[in-house]
This record gives sequence, structure tokens and C-alpha cells, in this order.
Amino acid sequence: MIVTGFDERDDDFSTGTIYNSVAIVDADGTLLNRHRKLMPTNPERMVHGFGDASGLRVVDTAVGRVGALICWENYMPLARFALYAQGVDIYVAPTYDQGDLWVATMRHIAMEGRCWVVGCGSALRGSDYPTDIPGHNKICPDPNEWINDGDSIVVSPLGAIAKGPLRQKVGILCADIEVAESAAARRTLDVAGHYGRPDVFQLSVNRARARPIVFSDPSQS
Repeated sequence: MIVTGFDERDDDFSTGTIYNSVAIVDADGTLLNRHRKLMPTNPERMVHGFGDASGLRVVDTAVGRVGALICWENYMPLARFALYAQGVDIYVAPTYDQGDLWVATMRHIAMEGRCWVVGCGSALRGSDYPTDIPGHNKICPDPNEWINDGDSIVVSPLGAIAKGPLRQKVGILCADIEVAESAAARRTLDVAGHYGRPDVFQLSVNRARARPIVFSDPSQS
């Protein structure tokens, strides 16, 4: 099965807005979930729309319970908790972020959620930019320069790095994982279970799809 990030245009309303999205597709080709990024990061807000929580879901797949958050959504504690509370075993984080602090975040999420974390980085060199974009020579004067180091990584439910980070390399990062380790790790720390304290803390998530307009057409007699 695959988890893949993509940009999509909303064909239901207005058709003019682009969303930063991630899809989970099962082994038989079934689209199990599509999540639109809740908060576009920094200058992304000039281009992308705001997603809703209709896709803030963990789904059963052929390899376990899988959920995904995009880029800096992984810095949103309540969004993470929404996945933890749904029993995520494999937490996928497609991102443009990089560096030691991002790697530390991936390890923290694995420890916090007691889940496998797959951080999917964006390795990018100057030569990857189209040469016909305006100001190309100023933006990418050195085609061999690493614009983004990548830092794809796989982390175990106890925070140990299983593979990676794949830094300043273009390739496929592969790791063998044992999904049952996630449930076993929650015996000591389950932030949505015995560490959750619902008598003190509660999170409410509105998963209704945001609709800018609702048409009520009279019935035809």
C-alpha cells in the first residue's frame, strides 16, 4: 500500500483553490483516506486553501493502522493527538522540513504516540528546478547545491532510528518493521489511554466537511 502527497484542486466548490493533500491507498488500490493540510505553512497560504478535519483519520490497511499529517501539521499537538486516539500504528509524515530538529521531532512523535514514524523528506538540488522559471540563475546558481537535504527517516515506537536519515542523497529508504511493537510499547505509555486523563483533558474534533454553500432546491412537482 502507499501513502502519497499531492496538490489537488477542489472540483466541488469554485474549482479555483488548491489544497496540499495526502492520500492513503490500500494494496488493492482502494482509496482509504484523503487528508487536506489543515494549516498551510508560511508562504503556502498565498497559494493553498485551508483543509478541514474530514480526513483527519487513521485507517486499517493491509499492513496495519495508518495515519498521516503533512509537514508542519506534525508540530500541531492536537492534530497528533487525534491520530494517537485512533490507534495509529504507522504514522507517515511527508514534508519539506529537514535537519536535526526535524529528525528530533520524528523521534519525539514516535515516543509520544508509541508508533512507527515514517518521515518522507524532499531531497532537492539546484538542478531539480526548471531552468525556464524567472530568475533561475539567481535562485539556483549552483546546480549541485542541496536546496533541501531530504532527511527521510524511519523511527521505532520507542524512538530509535531504524533507518536513515537519508541526507543529501536521492534514493529509496527501506526498513523492515514489526507493527505489533506499537501496541506493546503503549503498555508503558498510552497518551490517549491510561495517560490520557479524560476527566481533566478532552479534545473535540469537528470532522464534518467544510462546505461554503448548501443548495436547497424545491422538489419538482
